[in-house]
Amino acid sequence: MSRRDRKGNVPHDNNRASLFTVRESMPLLDLVMKLLDGISRNKAKSLLSHGAVSVDGRVATHVDFVVSEGSTVLISRGKPSAADSSPHYNIVYEDRWLIVVDKAEGVLSMPVGAHSLNMKSLLDRYLAAKGSRCTAHVVHRLDCRTSGLMMYAKSTPIQQQMQDNWHERVFDRRYVAVVEGVPVDDEGVVESYLRDTRSMTVVSTREQVPGSRFASTSWRVLERGEHRALVELRLATGRKNQIRVHMAEIGHPVVGDGKYGTQDDPGSRLCLHACVLAFTHPVTGEQMSFDTPIPAHFYRSLSHRND
Repeated sequence: MSRRDRKGNVPHDNNRASLFTVRESMPLLDLVMKLLDGISRNKAKSLLSHGAVSVDGRVATHVDFVVSEGSTVLISRGKPSAADSSPHYNIVYEDRWLIVVDKAEGVLSMPVGAHSLNMKSLLDRYLAAKGSRCTAHVVHRLDCRTSGLMMYAKSTPIQQQMQDNWHERVFDRRYVAVVEGVPVDDEGVVESYLRDTRSMTVVSTREQVPGSRFASTSWRVLERGEHRALVELRLATGRKNQIRVHMAEIGHPVVGDGKYGTQDDPGSRLCLHACVLAFTHPVTGEQMSFDTPIPAHFYRSLSHRND
């Protein structure tokens, strides 16, 4: 008699893979998350994109592929190579055309100077270590002190395709932040015109002036502390320092933001994180959606007035 796990599946384990007999038809991504109890959605997608899941002896990568009852699913979970791991980023998703990463705070999006710590150079080294004949191409940017989800293309045509149609292809882009003070309202929208200044800061104006561009940020409170709040933010536009400028404008600067916020309480890091990135794949047309957990530091910062 075969032993079963608590979900009714029949796993056959070795050191690097598990074989399951499917007892209920469902989409492949949901099935992997169910079989590997506790695995995150992003990790399940990463397994699929790296060809680690086979259905009835054939590699399956499409998240919406429906696996039939009675099928056998093999999931390989070998130890990742050194090239796959870094203290500066995690690879959330990868295919022939794109890489989605979760960038750490303190890493630039692209090179600035010969020896800067930046995601493009890190990914170029990662791709070279894998033997890939391509390099990373910047599609969009995050501030150095902002952590979270970023996308890089593996070729210039894909980079241009995503950049030229960014607002049409990206249908969900969200951030979380810890802000100074506790908003009275549960949600709101900040709209203004932003422009760069000679002092390398961005200023906000109510009326359009030469060099300014319209910006719109929606926010809602997720959790309130005594002196701070955790908020979720959605961008209708993607301007430089947009979230930081807009939250400071309404009297709730991002914790750790000495540039636009309080100079006497910079915190140990900028409490701003890109937590959701969803877009239509430029080649397959598939709707891709990725999310990352809220950094634990944010909850600690929420409960302390000073870090």
